[in-house]
Amino acid sequence: MKKITMIYWSSGGNVEVLANAIAEGIKETGAELTIKHVSEAMVEDITSADAVAFGSPSMDNNRIEQHQMEPFINQFELLPNNNKETLLFGSYGWDEGSFMKDWEDKMKGYGFNVISTFAVNESPSSKELSQAKELGKELAMF
Repeated sequence: MKKITMIYWSSGGNVEVLANAIAEGIKETGAELTIKHVSEAMVEDITSADAVAFGSPSMDNNRIEQHQMEPFINQFELLPNNNKETLLFGSYGWDEGSFMKDWEDKMKGYGFNVISTFAVNESPSSKELSQAKELGKELAMF
């Protein structure tokens, strides 16, 4: 059984809604899922998983959340990540989602195999929630 860890940061709730949809897809495959807010996450949650999903909204200067999520992510710069399958997801408002490309580049530089990214403008629509669920399935089956 594939072991997947999902770590996210959400303030307004949009990223949490996406996380729940992705989790639903993962669970439908029978994979084992650990889901945590980044404030409760530890490096071992990631290193012990077969695949990971990270979620964050775009914040100041088109970056992932800078007080908790970015410092957590930066811990992996010097750790072996063994090309671990990774899904990145989030939400944005005014910046057209450009933060996601920078985040993807960073994660690839840290040795993660980013198999998919998904960003929604503000609140996810029902169609976007269906897409998120499918991405969860894809991550679990990859």
